[in-house]
Amino acid sequence: MLKGFGFPVVMLALGAAIWGIFFFSDGANNKALAEDTPGPNLVIEVAASDGTPKGTLVIDLLPHVAPGHVERIVALAKAGAYDGVVFHRVIDEFMAQTGDVQYGKHDGDISGAGTGASDLPDLKAEFSNVPFKLGTVGMARSSSPDSANSQFFIMFGPAKHLNGEYTVVGRLIDGLATLNDIKLGDKAQNGLVVDPDYMAKVTVVDE
Repeated sequence: MLKGFGFPVVMLALGAAIWGIFFFSDGANNKALAEDTPGPNLVIEVAASDGTPKGTLVIDLLPHVAPGHVERIVALAKAGAYDGVVFHRVIDEFMAQTGDVQYGKHDGDISGAGTGASDLPDLKAEFSNVPFKLGTVGMARSSSPDSANSQFFIMFGPAKHLNGEYTVVGRLIDGLATLNDIKLGDKAQNGLVVDPDYMAKVTVVDE
């Protein structure tokens, strides 16, 4: 079809085709993100271990699904407790975990990250039928269903075995590229991350 139109036209067509591939790829990724619903949004500015900004995650919190857990996250964020907390456990194709406000501060000793909590009491489980898939945000807990406190995780993909077993608190609505760029941990060490990325600043946007 383009025969006889010369090199510039061929390159233009090729460029348009490449642009189209990226456009539709982005569109496919964006379709995986949830729509914003009424209620607060959690805005997380992510940084590398050396402080270099890596992007922003925007999470639509779901108070109608887990009111107690959302209230906890909002309270900790507004108090500044999440600022500087590392993504201590990040497993490729599974999830990125953060939120240990006790032992997870990036400028301190993070050897105990993942074992701590806030100074507030643990929460009673608020399980729901909201599925765990790309962008779903759930509360981390121990073997006890009622042991969630401050830690949470963001899914890289679906995990049906978590459905109804962990409390869903929100869904990523913006920042998929940032999520996928969070530094991965060692699968052999249950996702332990060396020099992990961290939440430089966490704020709440009320709607």
